[in-house]
Amino acid sequence: MGKFEPRIRYRLLLAAASATILTLAGCSDQQAAAPQAMQMPPPAVDVVTLKSETLELKDTLAGRVSAFRTAEIRPQVNGIILKRFFDEGATVKAGDKLYQIDPSLYQAALASAEAQLTVAEANAYAARLKAKRYKELSKKSAISAQEVDDSEAAAKQADAQVKAAQAEVRSAKVNLGYTEITAPISGVIGRSTITEGALVSAQQATALTTIRQLTPIYVDIQRPAASLMRMKNPSLSRSVTVELDDGTPYADVGELQFADVSVDQGTGTVNVRAQFENKDALLLPGMFVRANVPSALIENAILVPQQAIVRQANATTTAYVLDDANVVSLRGVEVTRAIGDKWLVKAGLNAGDRVIISGLQKVKPGITVAPEEAKP
Repeated sequence: MGKFEPRIRYRLLLAAASATILTLAGCSDQQAAAPQAMQMPPPAVDVVTLKSETLELKDTLAGRVSAFRTAEIRPQVNGIILKRFFDEGATVKAGDKLYQIDPSLYQAALASAEAQLTVAEANAYAARLKAKRYKELSKKSAISAQEVDDSEAAAKQADAQVKAAQAEVRSAKVNLGYTEITAPISGVIGRSTITEGALVSAQQATALTTIRQLTPIYVDIQRPAASLMRMKNPSLSRSVTVELDDGTPYADVGELQFADVSVDQGTGTVNVRAQFENKDALLLPGMFVRANVPSALIENAILVPQQAIVRQANATTTAYVLDDANVVSLRGVEVTRAIGDKWLVKAGLNAGDRVIISGLQKVKPGITVAPEEAKP
Protein backbone atom coordinates (compact mmCIF):
# COMPACT_ATOMS: atom_id res chain seq x y z
CA MET A 1 0.00 0.00 0.00
CA GLY A 2 2.93 2.36 0.58
CA LYS A 3 3.76 2.74 -3.03
CA PHE A 4 0.19 3.76 -3.92
CA GLU A 5 -0.17 6.60 -1.34
CA PRO A 6 1.32 9.39 -3.56
CA ARG A 7 -1.05 8.45 -6.38
CA ILE A 8 -4.09 8.47 -4.07
CA ARG A 9 -3.04 11.82 -2.56
CA TYR A 10 -2.72 13.28 -6.09
CA ARG A 11 -6.23 12.13 -7.02
CA LEU A 12 -7.71 13.65 -3.86
CA LEU A 13 -6.04 16.99 -4.52
CA LEU A 14 -7.31 16.92 -8.12
CA ALA A 15 -10.91 16.26 -6.98
CA ALA A 16 -10.78 19.11 -4.42
CA ALA A 17 -9.49 21.51 -7.06
CA SER A 18 -12.29 20.54 -9.47
CA ALA A 19 -14.95 21.11 -6.80
CA THR A 20 -13.49 24.53 -6.02
CA ILE A 21 -13.56 25.53 -9.68
CA LEU A 22 -17.21 24.39 -10.08
CA THR A 23 -18.23 26.30 -6.95
CA LEU A 24 -16.60 29.49 -8.19
CA ALA A 25 -18.23 29.04 -11.59
CA GLY A 26 -21.68 28.60 -9.97
CA CYS A 27 -21.24 31.78 -7.92
CA SER A 28 -20.20 33.63 -11.02
CA ASP A 29 -23.33 32.47 -12.87
CA GLN A 30 -25.61 33.55 -9.96
CA GLN A 31 -24.01 36.97 -9.82
CA ALA A 32 -24.52 37.37 -13.56
CA ALA A 33 -28.19 36.29 -13.33
CA ALA A 34 -29.04 38.57 -10.38
CA PRO A 35 -29.14 41.84 -12.37
CA GLN A 36 -31.26 40.16 -15.03
CA ALA A 37 -33.78 39.00 -12.39
CA MET A 38 -34.10 42.57 -10.97
CA GLN A 39 -34.92 44.06 -14.35
CA MET A 40 -38.69 43.20 -14.25
CA PRO A 41 -40.97 44.55 -17.02
CA PRO A 42 -43.12 47.59 -16.07
CA PRO A 43 -46.54 46.65 -14.63
CA ALA A 44 -49.48 46.78 -17.01
CA VAL A 45 -52.33 49.12 -16.06
CA ASP A 46 -55.55 50.32 -17.65
CA VAL A 47 -55.93 54.06 -18.07
CA VAL A 48 -58.62 56.49 -19.17
CA THR A 49 -57.87 59.76 -20.93
CA LEU A 50 -60.15 62.44 -19.52
CA LYS A 51 -62.22 64.65 -21.80
CA SER A 52 -64.26 67.75 -21.14
CA GLU A 53 -67.95 67.79 -21.98
CA THR A 54 -71.12 69.79 -21.49
CA LEU A 55 -72.93 68.27 -18.55
CA GLU A 56 -76.52 68.78 -17.44
CA LEU A 57 -76.99 68.22 -13.72
CA LYS A 58 -80.26 66.94 -12.30
CA ASP A 59 -81.76 67.14 -8.83
CA THR A 60 -83.75 64.26 -7.38
CA LEU A 61 -86.86 65.68 -5.72
CA ALA A 62 -90.04 64.34 -4.22
CA GLY A 63 -93.13 64.48 -6.38
CA ARG A 64 -96.77 63.47 -6.26
CA VAL A 65 -98.92 62.34 -9.17
CA SER A 66 -102.17 64.22 -9.88
CA ALA A 67 -104.83 63.64 -12.51
CA PHE A 68 -104.87 65.71 -15.69
CA ARG A 69 -108.59 66.36 -15.12
CA THR A 70 -110.85 65.46 -12.20
CA ALA A 71 -114.66 65.64 -12.20
CA GLU A 72 -116.74 64.96 -9.11
CA ILE A 73 -120.21 63.85 -10.18
CA ARG A 74 -123.08 65.45 -8.24
CA PRO A 75 -126.82 65.58 -9.02
CA GLN A 76 -128.34 68.88 -10.12
CA VAL A 77 -131.94 67.88 -9.31
CA ASN A 78 -133.61 66.02 -6.47
CA GLY A 79 -134.91 62.48 -6.89
CA ILE A 80 -134.52 58.76 -6.49
CA ILE A 81 -131.74 56.92 -8.33
CA LEU A 82 -133.36 54.34 -10.60
CA LYS A 83 -130.28 52.81 -12.22
CA ARG A 84 -126.50 52.95 -12.49
CA PHE A 85 -125.01 52.42 -15.94
CA PHE A 86 -121.27 51.99 -15.34
CA ASP A 87 -118.85 49.51 -13.78
CA GLU A 88 -116.65 50.90 -11.06
CA GLY A 89 -113.06 51.31 -12.24
CA ALA A 90 -114.02 51.27 -15.92
CA THR A 91 -113.04 53.82 -18.54
CA VAL A 92 -115.87 56.12 -19.60
CA LYS A 93 -116.15 58.69 -22.35
CA ALA A 94 -117.54 62.20 -22.13
CA GLY A 95 -121.33 62.02 -22.56
CA ASP A 96 -121.72 58.44 -21.33
CA LYS A 97 -124.79 57.94 -19.15
CA LEU A 98 -123.89 57.24 -15.51
CA TYR A 99 -127.11 57.43 -13.44
CA GLN A 100 -130.83 57.76 -14.06
CA ILE A 101 -132.90 59.79 -11.60
CA ASP A 102 -136.67 59.16 -11.55
CA PRO A 103 -137.94 61.60 -14.23
CA SER A 104 -141.68 61.40 -13.46
CA LEU A 105 -142.01 64.71 -11.58
CA TYR A 106 -139.89 66.55 -14.14
CA GLN A 107 -141.86 65.13 -17.04
CA ALA A 108 -145.01 66.38 -15.38
CA ALA A 109 -143.43 69.80 -14.77
CA LEU A 110 -142.51 70.00 -18.44
CA ALA A 111 -146.03 69.10 -19.53
CA SER A 112 -147.42 71.78 -17.21
CA ALA A 113 -145.01 74.38 -18.54
CA GLU A 114 -145.92 73.50 -22.13
CA ALA A 115 -149.62 73.89 -21.26
CA GLN A 116 -148.98 77.28 -19.69
CA LEU A 117 -147.14 78.28 -22.84
CA THR A 118 -150.11 77.30 -24.96
CA VAL A 119 -152.45 79.42 -22.80
CA ALA A 120 -150.08 82.36 -22.93
CA GLU A 121 -149.78 82.09 -26.72
CA ALA A 122 -153.61 82.02 -27.04
CA ASN A 123 -154.00 85.09 -24.81
CA ALA A 124 -151.32 86.88 -26.75
CA TYR A 125 -153.05 86.08 -30.04
CA ALA A 126 -156.35 87.46 -28.74
CA ALA A 127 -154.66 90.55 -27.34
CA ARG A 128 -152.93 91.28 -30.65
CA LEU A 129 -156.21 90.96 -32.56
CA LYS A 130 -157.96 93.28 -30.13
CA ALA A 131 -155.20 95.86 -30.37
CA LYS A 132 -155.36 95.71 -34.16
CA ARG A 133 -159.16 96.11 -34.16
CA TYR A 134 -159.05 99.06 -31.77
CA LYS A 135 -156.44 100.73 -33.91
CA GLU A 136 -158.74 100.48 -36.96
CA LEU A 137 -161.70 101.82 -34.98
CA SER A 138 -159.66 104.75 -33.72
CA LYS A 139 -159.26 105.93 -37.28
CA LYS A 140 -163.08 106.34 -37.48
CA SER A 141 -163.13 107.98 -34.04
CA ALA A 142 -165.32 105.12 -32.82
CA ILE A 143 -163.27 104.62 -29.63
CA SER A 144 -161.10 106.80 -27.52
CA ALA A 145 -157.32 106.97 -27.76
CA GLN A 146 -157.06 105.63 -24.20
CA GLU A 147 -158.76 102.40 -25.16
CA VAL A 148 -156.37 102.01 -28.07
CA ASP A 149 -153.39 102.50 -25.77
CA ASP A 150 -154.77 100.02 -23.25
CA SER A 151 -155.27 97.36 -25.95
CA GLU A 152 -151.71 97.76 -27.25
CA ALA A 153 -150.32 97.52 -23.71
CA ALA A 154 -152.37 94.38 -23.10
CA ALA A 155 -150.99 92.85 -26.30
CA LYS A 156 -147.39 93.56 -25.24
CA GLN A 157 -148.09 92.14 -21.80
CA ALA A 158 -149.48 88.98 -23.39
CA ASP A 159 -146.33 88.68 -25.55
CA ALA A 160 -144.19 88.98 -22.40
CA GLN A 161 -146.21 86.21 -20.76
CA VAL A 162 -145.51 84.03 -23.79
CA LYS A 163 -141.76 84.60 -23.35
CA ALA A 164 -142.00 83.79 -19.66
CA ALA A 165 -143.88 80.59 -20.46
CA GLN A 166 -141.25 79.68 -23.05
CA ALA A 167 -138.55 80.16 -20.39
CA GLU A 168 -140.46 77.87 -18.05
CA VAL A 169 -140.59 75.22 -20.74
CA ARG A 170 -136.84 75.50 -21.32
CA SER A 171 -136.18 75.28 -17.58
CA ALA A 172 -138.40 72.21 -17.29
CA LYS A 173 -136.58 70.58 -20.18
CA VAL A 174 -133.20 71.30 -18.54
CA ASN A 175 -134.35 69.81 -15.24
CA LEU A 176 -135.68 66.77 -17.05
CA GLY A 177 -132.33 66.43 -18.81
CA TYR A 178 -130.57 66.55 -15.45
CA THR A 179 -132.35 63.35 -14.45
CA GLU A 180 -129.86 61.63 -16.79
CA ILE A 181 -126.45 62.13 -15.16
CA THR A 182 -123.70 61.89 -17.80
CA ALA A 183 -119.89 61.96 -17.75
CA PRO A 184 -118.52 65.49 -18.29
CA ILE A 185 -115.01 64.21 -19.18
CA SER A 186 -113.38 61.00 -20.37
CA GLY A 187 -111.35 58.98 -17.90
CA VAL A 188 -111.41 56.23 -15.30
CA ILE A 189 -114.44 56.29 -13.04
CA GLY A 190 -114.12 55.45 -9.36
CA ARG A 191 -116.44 53.72 -6.95
CA SER A 192 -120.07 54.76 -6.59
CA THR A 193 -121.08 56.18 -3.21
CA ILE A 194 -124.78 55.39 -3.74
CA THR A 195 -126.89 52.54 -5.08
CA GLU A 196 -130.24 52.28 -6.82
CA GLY A 197 -133.09 53.55 -4.66
CA ALA A 198 -131.02 56.22 -2.92
CA LEU A 199 -132.45 59.72 -2.58
CA VAL A 200 -130.15 62.42 -3.90
CA SER A 201 -130.47 66.19 -3.76
CA ALA A 202 -129.28 68.95 -6.02
CA GLN A 203 -125.63 69.99 -5.50
CA GLN A 204 -125.19 67.78 -2.45
CA ALA A 205 -121.81 67.82 -0.69
CA THR A 206 -121.09 64.11 -1.26
CA ALA A 207 -120.15 63.24 -4.81
CA LEU A 208 -121.86 60.26 -6.41
CA THR A 209 -118.55 59.21 -8.00
CA THR A 210 -115.36 60.74 -9.41
CA ILE A 211 -113.86 60.57 -12.89
CA ARG A 212 -110.12 61.09 -13.35
CA GLN A 213 -108.32 61.52 -16.65
CA LEU A 214 -105.04 59.58 -16.39
CA THR A 215 -103.70 60.06 -19.93
CA PRO A 216 -101.85 62.38 -19.88
CA ILE A 217 -101.08 62.92 -16.20
CA TYR A 218 -99.29 65.47 -14.03
CA VAL A 219 -96.45 65.08 -11.53
CA ASP A 220 -96.24 67.96 -9.04
CA ILE A 221 -92.70 68.47 -7.74
CA GLN A 222 -91.61 70.56 -4.77
CA ARG A 223 -88.48 72.42 -5.83
CA PRO A 224 -86.35 74.84 -3.75
CA ALA A 225 -87.18 78.42 -4.67
CA ALA A 226 -83.46 79.24 -4.97
CA SER A 227 -83.16 77.00 -8.03
CA LEU A 228 -85.84 78.76 -10.06
CA MET A 229 -83.39 81.17 -11.67
CA ARG A 230 -81.36 78.26 -13.04
CA MET A 231 -84.52 76.80 -14.55
CA LYS A 232 -84.84 79.87 -16.79
CA ASN A 233 -81.63 79.00 -18.63
CA PRO A 234 -82.85 78.47 -22.25
CA SER A 235 -80.12 75.87 -22.82
CA LEU A 236 -81.44 73.69 -19.99
CA SER A 237 -83.68 70.86 -21.13
CA ARG A 238 -87.23 70.50 -19.84
CA SER A 239 -87.18 66.70 -19.72
CA VAL A 240 -88.07 64.98 -16.45
CA THR A 241 -87.74 61.33 -15.48
CA VAL A 242 -89.23 59.67 -12.42
CA GLU A 243 -88.67 56.64 -10.25
CA LEU A 244 -91.51 54.85 -8.51
CA ASP A 245 -91.64 54.63 -4.74
CA ASP A 246 -89.85 51.26 -4.80
CA GLY A 247 -87.00 52.66 -6.91
CA THR A 248 -88.20 51.24 -10.24
CA PRO A 249 -87.42 53.68 -13.10
CA TYR A 250 -90.47 54.77 -15.09
CA ALA A 251 -89.86 54.42 -18.82
CA ASP A 252 -91.68 57.53 -20.08
CA VAL A 253 -89.99 60.93 -20.14
CA GLY A 254 -92.07 63.90 -19.04
CA GLU A 255 -91.81 67.59 -19.81
CA LEU A 256 -91.87 70.55 -17.45
CA GLN A 257 -95.01 72.62 -17.93
CA PHE A 258 -94.81 75.53 -15.50
CA ALA A 259 -93.65 76.68 -12.08
CA ASP A 260 -96.05 78.16 -9.56
CA VAL A 261 -95.93 81.89 -8.89
CA SER A 262 -95.83 81.63 -5.10
CA VAL A 263 -93.40 80.13 -2.58
CA ASP A 264 -94.53 77.93 0.29
CA GLN A 265 -93.55 79.92 3.37
CA GLY A 266 -93.21 76.79 5.49
CA THR A 267 -90.86 74.84 3.22
CA GLY A 268 -89.39 77.51 0.94
CA THR A 269 -90.30 75.45 -2.11
CA VAL A 270 -92.18 76.12 -5.32
CA ASN A 271 -94.52 73.66 -6.99
CA VAL A 272 -93.26 72.65 -10.44
CA ARG A 273 -95.52 70.59 -12.70
CA ALA A 274 -94.39 68.04 -15.29
CA GLN A 275 -96.63 66.24 -17.76
CA PHE A 276 -96.31 62.55 -18.74
CA GLU A 277 -98.23 60.67 -21.42
CA ASN A 278 -98.82 57.72 -19.04
CA LYS A 279 -100.20 55.54 -21.83
CA ASP A 280 -99.95 52.42 -19.67
CA ALA A 281 -101.74 54.18 -16.76
CA LEU A 282 -98.96 53.09 -14.41
CA LEU A 283 -98.86 56.48 -12.68
CA LEU A 284 -101.93 56.95 -10.50
CA PRO A 285 -103.19 60.08 -8.72
CA GLY A 286 -101.80 60.40 -5.21
CA MET A 287 -98.75 58.22 -5.89
CA PHE A 288 -95.38 59.44 -4.55
CA VAL A 289 -92.42 59.39 -6.96
CA ARG A 290 -88.85 60.64 -7.11
CA ALA A 291 -88.37 63.05 -9.99
CA ASN A 292 -85.07 63.85 -11.70
CA VAL A 293 -85.32 67.50 -12.70
CA PRO A 294 -82.69 69.47 -14.69
CA SER A 295 -80.96 71.91 -12.33
CA ALA A 296 -77.79 73.29 -13.96
CA LEU A 297 -75.69 73.21 -17.12
CA ILE A 298 -71.89 72.94 -16.73
CA GLU A 299 -69.59 73.74 -19.64
CA ASN A 300 -66.24 71.87 -19.89
CA ALA A 301 -67.12 69.44 -17.11
CA ILE A 302 -64.61 66.69 -16.24
CA LEU A 303 -65.93 63.25 -15.27
CA VAL A 304 -63.56 60.61 -13.89
CA PRO A 305 -64.41 56.90 -13.34
CA GLN A 306 -65.10 56.18 -9.70
CA GLN A 307 -62.53 53.35 -9.60
CA ALA A 308 -59.78 55.88 -10.40
CA ILE A 309 -60.40 57.85 -7.18
CA VAL A 310 -58.58 56.62 -4.06
CA ARG A 311 -59.60 57.82 -0.62
CA GLN A 312 -56.64 58.17 1.71
CA ALA A 313 -56.60 57.62 5.45
CA ASN A 314 -56.76 61.37 6.07
CA ALA A 315 -60.07 61.53 4.08
CA THR A 316 -58.49 63.21 1.06
CA THR A 317 -59.19 61.91 -2.44
CA THR A 318 -56.38 61.20 -4.89
CA ALA A 319 -55.77 59.69 -8.33
CA TYR A 320 -52.76 58.11 -10.02
CA VAL A 321 -51.87 60.12 -13.14
CA LEU A 322 -49.35 59.31 -15.89
CA ASP A 323 -47.07 61.80 -17.58
CA ASP A 324 -45.83 61.60 -21.18
CA ALA A 325 -43.13 59.11 -20.13
CA ASN A 326 -45.71 56.84 -18.42
CA VAL A 327 -44.31 57.70 -14.99
CA VAL A 328 -46.85 57.53 -12.16
CA SER A 329 -47.60 60.50 -9.91
CA LEU A 330 -50.13 60.78 -7.09
CA ARG A 331 -52.35 63.85 -7.45
CA GLY A 332 -54.88 65.31 -5.03
CA VAL A 333 -58.37 65.54 -6.52
CA GLU A 334 -61.55 67.27 -5.36
CA VAL A 335 -64.84 65.71 -6.49
CA THR A 336 -68.37 66.95 -5.89
CA ARG A 337 -71.08 64.47 -6.85
CA ALA A 338 -71.58 61.09 -8.48
CA ILE A 339 -72.92 61.04 -12.04
CA GLY A 340 -73.75 57.43 -12.80
CA ASP A 341 -70.48 55.46 -12.34
CA LYS A 342 -68.30 58.58 -12.44
CA TRP A 343 -67.35 61.50 -10.20
CA LEU A 344 -67.71 65.11 -11.22
CA VAL A 345 -64.30 66.73 -10.76
CA LYS A 346 -64.11 70.13 -9.12
CA ALA A 347 -60.30 70.48 -9.06
CA GLY A 348 -57.11 68.47 -9.55
CA LEU A 349 -57.70 66.90 -12.96
CA ASN A 350 -57.87 68.36 -16.45
CA ALA A 351 -58.88 67.29 -19.93
CA GLY A 352 -56.13 65.13 -21.47
CA ASP A 353 -54.92 63.66 -18.15
CA ARG A 354 -54.45 59.90 -18.15
CA VAL A 355 -55.64 58.31 -14.91
CA ILE A 356 -55.16 54.71 -13.84
CA ILE A 357 -58.40 52.80 -13.25
CA SER A 358 -57.10 49.24 -12.75
CA GLY A 359 -53.87 47.73 -11.46
CA LEU A 360 -53.69 50.31 -8.66
CA GLN A 361 -52.25 47.75 -6.27
CA LYS A 362 -49.18 47.39 -8.52
CA VAL A 363 -48.25 51.06 -8.79
CA LYS A 364 -46.69 53.74 -6.65
CA PRO A 365 -45.47 57.25 -7.39
CA GLY A 366 -42.30 57.43 -9.46
CA ILE A 367 -42.44 54.07 -11.24
CA THR A 368 -42.91 53.56 -14.96
CA VAL A 369 -45.88 51.51 -16.13
CA ALA A 370 -47.16 49.99 -19.36
CA PRO A 371 -50.53 51.70 -19.91
CA GLU A 372 -53.36 50.47 -22.08
CA GLU A 373 -56.40 52.63 -22.87
CA ALA A 374 -59.48 51.08 -21.30
CA LYS A 375 -62.47 50.41 -23.50
CA PRO A 376 -65.57 52.52 -22.78
